[in-house]
Amino acid sequence: VQLQASGGGLVQAGGSLRLSCTTSGRTFSSDGMGWFRQAPGKEREFVAAISWSGGSTYYADSVKGRFTISRDNAKNTVYLQMNSLKPEDTAVYYCAADTTYDSTWHTYPVQYEYWGQGTQVTVSS
Repeated sequence: VQLQASGGGLVQAGGSLRLSCTTSGRTFSSDGMGWFRQAPGKEREFVAAISWSGGSTYYADSVKGRFTISRDNAKNTVYLQMNSLKPEDTAVYYCAADTTYDSTWHTYPVQYEYWGQGTQVTVSS
């Protein structure tokens, strides 16, 4: 089972990035998926989640209206479109699979069973 996150980089404040998370070794189309982030010296925090079908999404207040999570089950890929980026968005971003998703949103890392390796996002002011 592998989750591979990519798409991070250095961007100026106000810019955009799109992160991708490609899954393999397991059928993730029935799982909820989420994105988390962790800044230096801080705990890993929830960013966004999406239902298995992609029909429902949930966001942290800090990114609502700026970030969009989506998925393409045919490609086993989850995306995080990040617009209007701010320096405080700087962190390592992780994708994760929630195999127990049951229409209840999970926002704690312990509720996700599989994790990608993370991709660095740096927003300069």
